[in-house]
Amino acid sequence: MLTVIVSVTAIAVIIRIVANPLSNVFQKQLAQRTAHPLFIISATYGFLALACLPFGQQLKFSGLPTVFWATMLLVGLFAMLGNVFLVKALQIGDLSVLGPINAYKSIVGLVIGIFLLNEMPSMWGLVGVVLIVWGSYVVLTARTSIDHRRFSWRIIQQPEVKLRLAALVCSAVDGAFLKKAILLSTPMIAFFYWCLFGFAFTLIWVVFTLRHQWQRQAKLLVSQKFVYLALFLTVGITQVASNVALAHMQVGYALALFQTSALVSVLFGHHFFNEQGILRKLIGASIMVVGAILITTLG
Repeated sequence: MLTVIVSVTAIAVIIRIVANPLSNVFQKQLAQRTAHPLFIISATYGFLALACLPFGQQLKFSGLPTVFWATMLLVGLFAMLGNVFLVKALQIGDLSVLGPINAYKSIVGLVIGIFLLNEMPSMWGLVGVVLIVWGSYVVLTARTSIDHRRFSWRIIQQPEVKLRLAALVCSAVDGAFLKKAILLSTPMIAFFYWCLFGFAFTLIWVVFTLRHQWQRQAKLLVSQKFVYLALFLTVGITQVASNVALAHMQVGYALALFQTSALVSVLFGHHFFNEQGILRKLIGASIMVVGAILITTLG
């Protein structure tokens, strides 16, 4: 039984590592084509919520504890904010740089996991997280305009980095509360309400802030329907895989392992958007992979 759980979790992590950078590619493509970040996220949530409805018999609409609903409200709020910040960051920044920044999410996840879920990391687990964060910094400083020898506040002051850091904090908080919701239900039930509450929050935001743009955004959705569809599918696969992994792993470890997708992000950023500094970025991403190996084998 343990072997089955480990295998399912490993497969979920691998799927997530590949699917998430792919979803970032489609988000960046849409943002570059004047799609509004909030509309992109709202459409994604809405499509995924509708896609879940045919499986309503397998989803529990009653009998869930009150704490589950309170937790999912927080999940929906933080997930919405994190995703909007992320797409806005992708709109103005390099995918191969912004992807690795997300590694810092694992630190936030570790801290929140200790207090919210009583998850205590091991020494080797902490070493693995440190390596992943270090590797992300190597990628982050890969551009020639930044001094590689020391930390520079110029990095933090870049608008796209500020947005990405805000996104990762929201996402880490979302991940910790999401795991709590998963433990109170199942990965698929939590996924459905993640979509539903996320759509409700973003729709309210769209009504108040995009009421003069929604027609143009809807036309863009139709003209870019295949990119949007690819985005919906990759985001759905990413979140389902994340939920399965979170159900069987500590939040900090899971978030750290997810960040090894930086290697894929670097390759996608170079291939799809001709982003530069590929060698240093690959070195940094490789350091992150070593950290992930430590977590999975010794953590």
